[in-house]
Amino acid sequence: MLIQGKGFNPSSFRKLVVGIDKRIPLASGKSSRYINLDNAASTPTLYPVMDRLNEFMDWYSSVHRGTGFKSMVSTQVYDHAHEIVGRFVNANPVTNTVIFVKNTTEAINKLSYRLGLSKNDIVITTTMEHHSNDLPWRSKAQVVYISVNEDGSLNYHDLEDKIKAHRNRLKLVAVSGASNVTGYKNDIHRIASLAHRAGAPVFVDAAQLAPHSPVDMKPDGHPEHIDYLAFSAHKIYAPFGTGVLIGPKRTFERGCPEYSGGGTIKIVTHSGVEWAPLPDKEEAGSPNVVGGVALAIALEYLRKLGMDRIEEYEKSLTSYTLQKLKEIKGITIYGENDPQRLDNRVGVITFNLKGIPHSLVASALAWEGGIAVRNGCFCAHPYILKLLNLSDEQVSMIQHRIRVGDRSEIPGMVRISLAAYNNKRDIDRTAAILHRINGMAESGELSKRYELSRETGSYRPVDVEVKFDRFFSFSR
Repeated sequence: MLIQGKGFNPSSFRKLVVGIDKRIPLASGKSSRYINLDNAASTPTLYPVMDRLNEFMDWYSSVHRGTGFKSMVSTQVYDHAHEIVGRFVNANPVTNTVIFVKNTTEAINKLSYRLGLSKNDIVITTTMEHHSNDLPWRSKAQVVYISVNEDGSLNYHDLEDKIKAHRNRLKLVAVSGASNVTGYKNDIHRIASLAHRAGAPVFVDAAQLAPHSPVDMKPDGHPEHIDYLAFSAHKIYAPFGTGVLIGPKRTFERGCPEYSGGGTIKIVTHSGVEWAPLPDKEEAGSPNVVGGVALAIALEYLRKLGMDRIEEYEKSLTSYTLQKLKEIKGITIYGENDPQRLDNRVGVITFNLKGIPHSLVASALAWEGGIAVRNGCFCAHPYILKLLNLSDEQVSMIQHRIRVGDRSEIPGMVRISLAAYNNKRDIDRTAAILHRINGMAESGELSKRYELSRETGSYRPVDVEVKFDRFFSFSR
């Protein structure tokens, strides 16, 4: 299914989403059109991506070493996919390499191994990071955290102070392009300039940025150049198991890859190894050719539609969403909640309803309205604890409960995350169900209709049984 035309059009784009009209069961026994507001976790794919991918599958074969004609076609397509991905973020193909990995998490871990860090080195990151841009650095170097302001935005004064204080041992500044909790966009080019003045490179986790905003790594040598960048295909309409790490060739040409074996070498003897050129050296084993090609197709399609136009539409939808949410009784929205202040955010919005557990709100949205959101701490525990203003004593109690297998009162939030195919009807439906949830809570109906699993901390509707293999099964 291909829709012709130039430029981004929201209603046309929506028609391109695979599964957009799927109906799912509700607790009432009725069904509803599925509304996906969990795009920060993963986006669906697009028919243009599926169509081109199916076209490629006729030519799919092993890459790089096969002599068959299909292997030669697949090799050229796969190698070209790297070039397309680099062009999407304006990476210099002469000095930089594009490495395909599984996801952003693997990309960051790979980078942590390839920078040659030691325990005396300093990596500066922030309190708002996803665990994937925190934990890999802890085992390789000393990690220094930049604080956030009361509203959850990055404290740039603290950033400048800590860069100055640690410049003699500073090896990397690693920041998220946009928060997966509050949607805050960091000024990555300002941060890059500060890092470069101290002689340190900058890494940007663009998992939540690249799907929603134009990303420009800027030329090598530019004060605001982004040295390293990573993002995931499954968050940008190509959920086929690929992620991307982009960085200077010189970083990856020296030393040994953290994974070695098939595909990473030119020649091996019992006494030595000569490594393959990039990116092969860093893509051990048989690569995910299909995933890489799917990502390149998706990025080319988005590039032609115009990422700037996609960003503008998502801003308008974010503004509308904030307006509708602020009408909900007892709601607390975390981070920036002014519908007019959208320059420094993407469409990720977290909230809580007074007196109703976040996991119950999320479950009720799904079972009462067919609305998919996410709840919890979103792999950003320190940031969530800060935003919720929890004391050290409260955190200790939470840790104890988790250790004994009780997740029934784990703090967290509900997250709505928008994409370019969502529309005002999705938001109107969500607001209506949130009003209904408040009413059900006040009448006591909500607590009667949903039961809590203390082991998982999740809620399920009482006396509702769904046979999931009815919707998809490996046996027909």
